[in-house]
Amino acid sequence: MNRSDKRSKSRLKQRALIAAIVTGAVMLQPGCGIPQLRGAKPGQAMPETYTRPASTGSESVNWDVATAIATEPPTVDAAEESKSSEGGLIRLAGFLRQATKIEPNKSDDKDKTEDEAASVVSQAADDPISLFAPAAMPSVDSFDLANTGENSGQFDWHQFFDDPFLAGLIDQALVGNQELRILAEEIQIACNETYARSGEYRPFVDVGAGVGLEKSGEHTRAGAVEDQLEVAPGRGFPDPLPDFLVGANVSWQLDIWKKLRNAQSAAAMRYLSTQEGRNYVVTGLVAEIAENYYELLALDNRLLTLDKTIEIQQNSLKTADAMKEAGRGTELAVQRFQAEVRKNQSEKLIIEQEIVEVENRINFLVGRYPQHVQRMSVEYIDLTLQSISAGVPAQLLQNRPDIRAAERELQAAGLDIKVAKARFYPSLNLNAGVGYQAFAAGYLFRTPESLIYSIGGDLVAPLINKRAIQAAYRTANAKQLQAVYNYQQTVLNAYTEVINQLTKVSNYGKSIEIKKQQLASLEASVDSATKLFQNARAEYVEVLLAQREMMEAKMLIIDIKQQQLSATIYAYQALGGSGGGPANFN
Repeated sequence: MNRSDKRSKSRLKQRALIAAIVTGAVMLQPGCGIPQLRGAKPGQAMPETYTRPASTGSESVNWDVATAIATEPPTVDAAEESKSSEGGLIRLAGFLRQATKIEPNKSDDKDKTEDEAASVVSQAADDPISLFAPAAMPSVDSFDLANTGENSGQFDWHQFFDDPFLAGLIDQALVGNQELRILAEEIQIACNETYARSGEYRPFVDVGAGVGLEKSGEHTRAGAVEDQLEVAPGRGFPDPLPDFLVGANVSWQLDIWKKLRNAQSAAAMRYLSTQEGRNYVVTGLVAEIAENYYELLALDNRLLTLDKTIEIQQNSLKTADAMKEAGRGTELAVQRFQAEVRKNQSEKLIIEQEIVEVENRINFLVGRYPQHVQRMSVEYIDLTLQSISAGVPAQLLQNRPDIRAAERELQAAGLDIKVAKARFYPSLNLNAGVGYQAFAAGYLFRTPESLIYSIGGDLVAPLINKRAIQAAYRTANAKQLQAVYNYQQTVLNAYTEVINQLTKVSNYGKSIEIKKQQLASLEASVDSATKLFQNARAEYVEVLLAQREMMEAKMLIIDIKQQQLSATIYAYQALGGSGGGPANFN
């Protein structure tokens, strides 16, 4: 063994010894220098049933908006309740049961002790949702799963809206809406990020070739050595010296702490969250198109009401004019009836303009240029949609895309904690290369004379000045807390939306029934006032007031009906309607 080989082995031993010392020093540090995690403040538990606001004077009850009949929550024993939670709620049940096992921090500003911090880190790596969102929901065992009526949010919009013209508009919008197209590209971007991350924990292989020319000075070490060497007996090295190279290099970071795999999983969770975000936009788009469509029907009925009112007033104008000619009336009555007719004709033009604007709003949502919107001609006051059944609050977790998206973001934030934690540990890299190298192309592929190869590895860990990775770890922790609070806020907002819309549907329905009775009385009063006026037993002012009040009542009942239909539509959206099932990698 020559002297150079001995020196090479000695250097390798020194490097191995230094790597072992550094790794041991890192591993012996308390907690590897990992900062302490902070826990999230628990949110309020979701109620077991949808509860009417206290201001209505009603107790906590379950109710079906379609019948507006309150029912006492049925009593379910533990065995039956466990059976009813099977199927779609299995994943939810596991999450909620785990969530109740973790005691949350009393303050997110106070650090834990060192032992508690180590426990927190371990639990965060295993189940971030159960650790940081313990009180976002109550235990699944407390839910009344035997609720009367299926959740309407589980129905597809084709089942909920039976108007063929509206269904056609929604179908066109799902294909042509520009916002959905933009979101589709966002999903593709998220998918590409996931695909890129999946390659980071696999070996990288590069191939290449090169050619070069080198001239060493005669009075240099390399030049002096080359002068003493011969390629063959009596034949020295060429000067300048060509260099031909072809080979392949392999590099691989062994993912011993699952840092790279967790980063890929976090990207996958965000990809699913992006899909759920698009689903949530779809629910809003369907609701917005439906609301504008029924607003269009309301404007058509307002226009029809004005036409009928103008016709009645024109008949009254003819009567007043005839009475004036007969000397039984005055010019003032004629002028007042004319003014009322002109006022309603002007109002008619304003409504026609509103119709144009609503049509174009629908066309914009559909993704087409302004054109006439086909629609049904129906008696608007008697128009009904599918009845709304609220189900139980727990079903919101399955049906609402925004809640599912927030859950995915929370899972991604938990994985980011793992990635940030793994940066404190040593990373192991392997490198290898193989190829051919020669000073002449004719010698390039001679084996083993021109064969070259190398293999090695390194173990690297942070030792001093860990501020950057400590800050990144704390940032990941803070972002996870943000995800927790966003999840709690999303659930709270979902429950509030459902309550608001269910209450609105119920109250507006009762208001319409009362308004119908008022309208019947006003229509009778208009007939009576007209007959009395024709017989000169009533003043024209009474006729005008009766006609005006009847028209205002009709307009108001149309407006209330529109609000009720909008509330029904948005209650369907709030329950997760048209949001599709949970996103997956297909």
